[in-house]
Amino acid sequence: MYKNYSSSRQCLSGKTYQRTSHLLRLLVVLLLVGAAACSRVSQNRSLVNATSGSKEQIMVDLGWDEYHIYEKGFDPTMGWHYAGPPLFQSTLLSRDENFELVNDLAQSYTISSDRLVWTVKIRQDVRFTDGQPLLAEDVAYTFNTTKDSFGRLDMEILDRAVATGKYQVELHLKRPDITFVNQLASLGIVPKYAHNKDYARNPIGSGPYKLVQWNQGEQVIIEANPDYYGHKPVIKRIILLFTQGDAAFAAARAGQVQVAAIPNHLASQPVEGMNTYVIKSLGHAGLMFPYPPRTGRKTPDGNPIGNDVTSNRAIRQAVNYAIDRQTLVQTLFNGYGSPAMSPASGLPWDEPTADIQDGDINKAKQILSEDGWRDTNGDGILEKQRLKAEFTLLYNAQDAFRQGLALAVAQMLKPVGIKVNVEGRSWTEIERRMQSNVVLYALETHDSQQLSFLFKSSLAQGKYQNPGYYSNSVVDRALDRAAASATETEAIQFWKQVQWDGQTGVTAKGDAASAWLVNIDKTYLFSTCLDVSKATEKSHHYTLTLLYNLPNWKWICQ
Repeated sequence: MYKNYSSSRQCLSGKTYQRTSHLLRLLVVLLLVGAAACSRVSQNRSLVNATSGSKEQIMVDLGWDEYHIYEKGFDPTMGWHYAGPPLFQSTLLSRDENFELVNDLAQSYTISSDRLVWTVKIRQDVRFTDGQPLLAEDVAYTFNTTKDSFGRLDMEILDRAVATGKYQVELHLKRPDITFVNQLASLGIVPKYAHNKDYARNPIGSGPYKLVQWNQGEQVIIEANPDYYGHKPVIKRIILLFTQGDAAFAAARAGQVQVAAIPNHLASQPVEGMNTYVIKSLGHAGLMFPYPPRTGRKTPDGNPIGNDVTSNRAIRQAVNYAIDRQTLVQTLFNGYGSPAMSPASGLPWDEPTADIQDGDINKAKQILSEDGWRDTNGDGILEKQRLKAEFTLLYNAQDAFRQGLALAVAQMLKPVGIKVNVEGRSWTEIERRMQSNVVLYALETHDSQQLSFLFKSSLAQGKYQNPGYYSNSVVDRALDRAAASATETEAIQFWKQVQWDGQTGVTAKGDAASAWLVNIDKTYLFSTCLDVSKATEKSHHYTLTLLYNLPNWKWICQ
């Protein structure tokens, strides 16, 4: 996919590439200076005293980017840690380091011939941290409550969950959908008898850890659950910190923490007693285009739908070909990342034949010229039937790296004759404008259901799902066939067809419904005294989150 990168860069003239690269590097410097200026640590903290790591306790600074996972407490029914290990609760299934589904709380599960009833048998040796047994009624309660809570975990597909025995539960779906397996691997089980309005602050679970202390916005202290049925944590006490900007790097350099999530631009700087580790994360970033033209149609909330410029396929394709993704990775993320051609890039259901040779200014110009786009007045912006090749790109104003990506994209499209007006806005304003303007999306999930969320025509209802109102009956049929598959393995062939089936699809060779840019790696500093096993092994596919094998971490120094 990337081996021809050098030849793709040759499609730009030497001067054009040098100028673009120089401007991007200048942009990075300005953004990092701004980020450093905002770096701070709360002056009012009542944190535990910094200490050296040991076999009994380590300190992990997850950085401010991870704070949003912990900001509202630890209730799985509201979405706590839906994209990673819940720590305090058990899930029915989990994924191993090879992304394969394995049993956790479940002993086995079967799916009925009509794909509507999932029957799960659970272990009989599991207890919550208060000593009570975990039963099928707790599983049923958790799924039903999550469905009714409308939290971060989408459970719309579930009709009802029913305990049919002390250790057996049936999950009834409204329609067949194999992606429901991701809910079994994501949703932590809560106790029916102890789930109340205070649960988020005082979680009772059956996972490998239990909560000891939570200082909101500052730290979480967890300890090993001595009654855990699985592999018991080796390090008994973990202190999770959340600091802003470059503070985590400073703490690591001062020897105050044993693990630190650090910005990509600092990952190449050596720190005594620490090693740099890189994890292929869930961080996909890309552009979502409004697909239909502007006709006066509005969303249920009264927001405009469509864009006359991005409804043109040649414009969308030209954007995909013109952007030099490897340059984005090198300049904005210090090389810690990889180009992305679709929201499935790097995942098992990625379709490699959908990839294009990007960074090709000449190809982009050719596509636009053949579609009738011309610069008739010499202002550097193409026109077609009095319509200028110009659109607005919205990004979350609080995210410096989204800003960097947006400005870099605008710079890369100038030589093609496409003008991009970059605007940083609040999510509230973006929600009102995202069906009629291009939006910079960042995904942090490996759920195969994401393809449906982004491109299924029936989900275009004025929200974050299918924000561009994309519609293609062939893609819809492939998504339906994937959902109706008996196994995830069987569904993969249809998810690949969604991207490109040789004739059509959502990627650049087809409808170019979006323009994905980069997969952003997570970079960390680890103490040389920590053995984190397979947490940091490189893979061609998605690598699980930093804490997925936390129970296996070992302190190897005396």
